[in-house]
Amino acid sequence: MDRVTLRRLRQYFSPYWPIAIASIAAHSLFEIVDLLVPYATGQILNVLSGQPLDGLAHQMIARIGQLFNQPPDQAPSQALALGTLMGVIFVIAVVRSPIQPWISTWFYWGIPLKARSDRHGDAIAKILTLPLEFYDTHNPGRIASRIARGLENHTWTYPEIMGQLIPKLLRVTGIFSIMLVIDWRVAVPFALSFIVALGLSLTKLREIIRHEKQIDQYRENTDSFTSELITNIKTVKAFATEQREYERQRQRLAREAFTFVHRVHFGYTVLTSQLRGIIQGSSFSILMITVWAAATGQISLGHFVTLMTIANLGYAELEPISLIAEVTARRYSSIERFHEFMETPAGLDRDTIAIATSSPQFATASTTPAPPTYAFAGEIRFNNVSFGYDPDRLILQNFNLVIKPRETLALVGRSGSGKSTLIKLLFRYFDPTSGTIEIDGHDIRTLNTAAYRRRLAIVHQEVDVFNGTVLDNLRYGNPKIHRADIVKACAIARVDEFLTTLPNGDRTVVGERGLRLSGGQRQRLGIARALLVNPDVLVFDEATSSLDSESEQAIQRAMHEILGTRTTIAIAHRLSTIREADRIVVLDQGRIAEIGDHASLLQRGGVYSRLYRLQEQGELY
Repeated sequence: MDRVTLRRLRQYFSPYWPIAIASIAAHSLFEIVDLLVPYATGQILNVLSGQPLDGLAHQMIARIGQLFNQPPDQAPSQALALGTLMGVIFVIAVVRSPIQPWISTWFYWGIPLKARSDRHGDAIAKILTLPLEFYDTHNPGRIASRIARGLENHTWTYPEIMGQLIPKLLRVTGIFSIMLVIDWRVAVPFALSFIVALGLSLTKLREIIRHEKQIDQYRENTDSFTSELITNIKTVKAFATEQREYERQRQRLAREAFTFVHRVHFGYTVLTSQLRGIIQGSSFSILMITVWAAATGQISLGHFVTLMTIANLGYAELEPISLIAEVTARRYSSIERFHEFMETPAGLDRDTIAIATSSPQFATASTTPAPPTYAFAGEIRFNNVSFGYDPDRLILQNFNLVIKPRETLALVGRSGSGKSTLIKLLFRYFDPTSGTIEIDGHDIRTLNTAAYRRRLAIVHQEVDVFNGTVLDNLRYGNPKIHRADIVKACAIARVDEFLTTLPNGDRTVVGERGLRLSGGQRQRLGIARALLVNPDVLVFDEATSSLDSESEQAIQRAMHEILGTRTTIAIAHRLSTIREADRIVVLDQGRIAEIGDHASLLQRGGVYSRLYRLQEQGELY
């Protein structure tokens, strides 16, 4: 695990470090104190066999004897010695047992579960503040998979590293210390064997981690394509490509399984085999040394029992330590990829939400108070605006346009002429490469993004509908709206015309992505939702291009009632929907080709007139 990953892990759990350090220290202390049990057992054996006690044990028993008025120069009785040593074992083994779970289990699971909740909220904040172009290149299924795996593996890894690995390593250090005090000839080979085993584990795990990263990428790809299959299942069935899609997924799963079985699992099996060989060989070597030392009288029988017991305890910890390291290696890749996602730079709209976090790494959004409140007359100015998603290929070049307050302005032009790009710049999804955009004389870059966008509303060609009731979707932009205002907006947008046909009226659940509503119904719902935020600027982004004639006429009637009530911008594919616009701006390759009302543009006989005639003749452009 490199330094960067350790820093990321430290930041992930940063709010909980004080209690984490305290719990680790307490648990480790219990693990070390537990080693007094085999020591006391060895001393009991010395008492029973008539062999002398250790200096430490003798001093402890003598002090206990003084409490019972035993003279300092008198040797402690067998009963006192046995009682004292049994008391030590009782306190360590019996009294400690109900206390330790609160030090270990409670904190080692409480901390990661709380951290998971906090970091999940931070991940949601990251999703909401990433720039739009991020989602153009990253599949939703892949993003969700990366977040879910990262959070899950963080949660499971903390109890194993903090609750087991660190205390176990300190326990082994305590074992080595006791061995060193009793007989250094046993302690040295014990330490060397441990160092060799851990070194072998780390070396092998570095190789395995590389394969784990491959598997993690394979899994993300598989999850991504599975998500696409679910989303596009109607298209799959319509073209009868189920078998082909099944085979493609089977190939991805087979590639993932091959890497896991023949690279990762094989590597772990080899490592386990090597470690067990080292453990058994070293354990037998310790046995030979201690038997020889006891047989030649260099150590007592009690020390022999103590050394063999704690040596076996130490080697018993080696395999769990290696297993924890292996499991951590398996999770390393997903943890790393989660942090890479969380460190993705936020977009221009990072101040659209406010989150509270104590870790700088996860401060993806503003922590300032609620944004200010704006009210605009609705005058919009594009001043020498140039922009391109690729800096070398500009879509807009020195674009200038003034939209008056309460004016209805239509944008028309061929695909790629810059219509939708203008709206994205207006909503500040992107900033212009050069030039400025102003509303009521204010450069929109100087305004609070969240407060500014709340004064705008847009109805897209495909209205996004959430899986809730019709009423939930109507209130989405303004949860506190009054019922009377909802009824009024539904009447303007012609939502009331289909509410009576729904089984539960506005309490009807519309389904995932509004699948229980028709395209025209979703469009009218989108218009009503936009009106309920009472925007100063309302945008229709090709709101009728994919509708049938009846639905289009209903939308046109709704739009007609809105004209003149606020600044309205309509991107139109069907030119028949914008005849009543105050001005029509015809775009061509990012520049204004023509501008005027419907009648004047037809008389001019230019681009607009040609496009209109093509549509009237039933042709597409």
